[in-house]
Amino acid sequence: MEFWDVIWFIIVSFAFIAYLMVMFNIITDLFRDHETSGGVKAVWIVALIFAPFLTALIYLVVRGRGMAERQMRAVQQVQETQASYIQSLTADGGVAPSDQISRAKGLLDEGTITQEEFERLKAKALS
Repeated sequence: MEFWDVIWFIIVSFAFIAYLMVMFNIITDLFRDHETSGGVKAVWIVALIFAPFLTALIYLVVRGRGMAERQMRAVQQVQETQASYIQSLTADGGVAPSDQISRAKGLLDEGTITQEEFERLKAKALS
């Protein structure tokens, strides 16, 4: 295999991977859009199968702005969900102080924590 064959293979591979990424982004955006009807989504998918390059170009021109907005909304939703999950883990999580103290007492009885750690957990639960 010659040098230029390797270079050509790398260029073609890059273009194919870029093409796949665009297709997956378009398909993801189609299913993320709740305002578009199922029939319109089906037409876009069929068009992507039979005329992929032209359809992808048209989709990006016509729906590109909405695509970016839906992506940003999805990212914000994931961030909010993640933040609330982390907050629920760091907070008491709605567990009563008596339950926290009884759990800590169980850990103390098992020998998992020391008396000093138990007192710290108890003080935290009561505060």
